[in-house]
Amino acid sequence: MEEDNASRSGPNAQVVGVKSWIAYLGIVLLIAILFGGLLPLAFLVNPIVAAVVLVLSAILVVYRFLLIRSVQLYYDDIGVWMYSGILPWKKGIAGVKWRDMDEATFEQGFWSWATGSYTIRIGHRFTKASEIRLTNIARGKDAVTRLNAEHQNMIREGRVE
Repeated sequence: MEEDNASRSGPNAQVVGVKSWIAYLGIVLLIAILFGGLLPLAFLVNPIVAAVVLVLSAILVVYRFLLIRSVQLYYDDIGVWMYSGILPWKKGIAGVKWRDMDEATFEQGFWSWATGSYTIRIGHRFTKASEIRLTNIARGKDAVTRLNAEHQNMIREGRVE
């Protein structure tokens, strides 16, 4: 499986989806709570406690930002893959091979349409446990269209059973 996913950095990997701006709204709320609420309370207790809260809050905010930014949906000649993680023990790839792919779909709704941020699902023909489901994907509707078109082309060309 490792050899199959090695093409992530290769020239044939095509990124079709990343997290949209909506995914970052949680970080804005976290910043408001930590720096607007918790930090002033910590200053009331002790300046040293406030310094610790400041450092830990900054680390948490940067980590959450980088974690959201690390999510990528891409495809190559083997399948559709989702990469995420920034810490060495949390980095990973999950995916569906073209031969096992059912279809790519997106969830419709007013907010998805208004923000351009869609929840997408890459289905597995045989099991729901192996499918990819990602929320808040920028232009997710276009990503789904592109993945389904690529899958159909592969079927027509006989590269996928």
